[in-house]
Amino acid sequence: MKQKTTVNIRETAKRTIRLESAAIGSLEQFINDDFEQTVELIAHCQGRVVMTGIGKSAIIAQKIVATLNSTGTPALFMHAADAIHGDLGMITPEDVVICISKSGESPEIKVLVPLVNNLGNTLVAIVGKPDSYLARSAHFVLNTFVTQEACPNNLAPTSSTTAQMVMGDALAVCLMELRGFTAEDFAKFHPGGTLGKKLYLKVADLSRLHQVPKVMLDSTLRTVIVEISSKMLGVTGVVNEAGGLEGIITDGDLRRMLEKNMDASGVKAADIMSRNPKTIQHDELAVNALELMREYDITQLLVMKGDQYHGIIHLHDLIREGII
Repeated sequence: MKQKTTVNIRETAKRTIRLESAAIGSLEQFINDDFEQTVELIAHCQGRVVMTGIGKSAIIAQKIVATLNSTGTPALFMHAADAIHGDLGMITPEDVVICISKSGESPEIKVLVPLVNNLGNTLVAIVGKPDSYLARSAHFVLNTFVTQEACPNNLAPTSSTTAQMVMGDALAVCLMELRGFTAEDFAKFHPGGTLGKKLYLKVADLSRLHQVPKVMLDSTLRTVIVEISSKMLGVTGVVNEAGGLEGIITDGDLRRMLEKNMDASGVKAADIMSRNPKTIQHDELAVNALELMREYDITQLLVMKGDQYHGIIHLHDLIREGII
């Protein structure tokens, strides 16, 4: 049985991060004409990007496919080993094929590359050895050479796979900017989960779930209390005869009034309301409502549609939807 060696865990982790950071930093020198032409090629491609690889590189290829698809570039993954057993059929004449490999010499890659070239598709290599079989056979080469793996034996793909992933991200981001891909476009591909909701959920989507608490300027205290209680939002808007917003009354305003021992018999809504309440337009993103609530340390906003009072959005609405 091998004797256990003493390991400085923190130092090992820091060394790993330093080595992989250096690998990423060195990629800048490899952003050349081939990279630029690859971006232009994909941007004007009428088909899809077909990513392929073997081993750890295949896993990186799948991640890049996911990134491209979510940022507006249609892509799919084809495992290099499965390609020669029927999956080549997924490649159409308009597709761009990108093959990822550290060595560029894997047996599966050597079998696949001539088959792709025979199909007539443009082949792009993301490869760590620019003099390899894959690099020599590709139309464009994106160099991901690293001087050292983070693995202490310099064997397990670590720095090299990190470099591959970053090169894929660089492609995706360049394509996004070239196409003018916006946050609204991103939301179309991410409708689920918190991220999607932050990008598409509007204030009106939440405020419409509630009744609209509303009283007139001359409404009695009893009317105000009943309105706040029945609508169960802890607040009501105060409007004039034309329907314009004049102010807001919260249950806190009611408590403060009672603490002053006022004669409540003649109190009207106008006497206890707060003027110039914080508002938000109904077509704003819900996440913007959250930012306003945080800025002013409040739990609700009055929702407006143009200059008309339209309802309430409450902090609880945002919590329920997972915006927070």
